Amino acid sequence: MAEVLAFIVGAIFGSFANVLIYRLPRRESVVVPGSRCPSCGVPIRPSDNIPIVSYLILRARCRACRAPISPRYPIVELATGILMAGIVWRFGVSLAGLRYGVLAFALLVVFFTDLEHQIIPNAVTYPGILAGIGLSAASGQAVMAVVAAAAAGLVFLILGIVSRGGMGGGDTKLAAMIGAFLGSPDVIVALFLAIAIGGIAGLLLLALRLRSRKDQMPFGPAMAAGAMIAVFGSNSIVHWYLSRMF
Repeated sequence: MAEVLAFIVGAIFGSFANVLIYRLPRRESVVVPGSRCPSCGVPIRPSDNIPIVSYLILRARCRACRAPISPRYPIVELATGILMAGIVWRFGVSLAGLRYGVLAFALLVVFFTDLEHQIIPNAVTYPGILAGIGLSAASGQAVMAVVAAAAAGLVFLILGIVSRGGMGGGDTKLAAMIGAFLGSPDVIVALFLAIAIGGIAGLLLLALRLRSRKDQMPFGPAMAAGAMIAVFGSNSIVHWYLSRMF
């Protein structure tokens, strides 16, 4: 029952995540005006703003102008619901569940914003770093959170300098945010996974000729994916690695 409620609440938060994904890169207020069709500007009725369900009822089109609605909207809502349900299933209704739930929400916003606009908003990472440290401190892990945030940010800052812009400032701040939430060794697992995922995705895009070597490839989605895999499987990954090493 708790997982079902978490899914519903997550889908609702996913609707707000869509607002952030659309408005933050455009430097628009996330509070006013209310939800509107991006094509015709007509306010969206409350009955047409039900996560996932409204998209299906409207058949992916605005009721007023019949413009197509991006599939990103139900995808984000569904993904948020699934992640929140998974976190409650894994960690229960607990402080750890709250911490990872906040992280999952922030990472979803980053994932789709960077994917669509090649931007990792400071409006997500700066509050995220503070939230991560605060929630970690509530669990008695304040020092570990600060050290992990600083170390992860420093590593990506060095990578950015060495790669001459291959890693941007947004990636550095995102690494610090992930470190603040996960601490060590989970942040190490998350960032190694991010590099692996990013490398594999880049090679596939090049092989399929969907990107060229000159194209900039957003790294935020890989970092978000690596962090969420670490949330659910870091202990198993570390145990598997140590068993192979020793």
